[in-house]
Amino acid sequence: MAEHRTMQRDALLDAARALLSEGGTEALTFPALAERTGLARSSVYEYFRSRAAVVEELCAVDFPVWAAEVEAAMELVATPEAKIEAYVRRQLALVGDRRHRAVVAISAGELDEGAREKIRAAHGQLIAMVVEALAALGHDQPRLTAMLLQGLVDAAVRRLELGAAEPPQEITEAAVSMALQGVHRP
Repeated sequence: MAEHRTMQRDALLDAARALLSEGGTEALTFPALAERTGLARSSVYEYFRSRAAVVEELCAVDFPVWAAEVEAAMELVATPEAKIEAYVRRQLALVGDRRHRAVVAISAGELDEGAREKIRAAHGQLIAMVVEALAALGHDQPRLTAMLLQGLVDAAVRRLELGAAEPPQEITEAAVSMALQGVHRP
């Protein structure tokens, strides 16, 4: 019985990823989840109390995997500059990944304060990855610089998500260039 519930929950999360990937947070509805999984709508409510709960669960499951990929990319290089470049590039490369849609969906206005706090803490872990590299470059306030760097990444992510006029590679290269030029001026 527990294994069946786990499989159903996983199927609902997979369906939620697909819906978010295809149509953003507006596409993530309980009727759509029910249709994608073959469950009755009332059964979806047995697993999640709200759309916000689905997004919160996706973030709890997917964010650590996504962050581990960014961290792994950073560990493959040696210099602080290369680590910063890997930090930016890997996040932007993940934009098309279904798991990323869940992370982007965290800005959904319907999330309660508890969910928002969990998500802020997860983002703090992501930012912490680059603090050491910024400190090695001589920044007096490496955490502040890391938060501003993440703001640049977030802006590039939004540009990519919008399907901007510029090709994705151009957006990525501009973000990497701005990041590297900016971090060299402590």
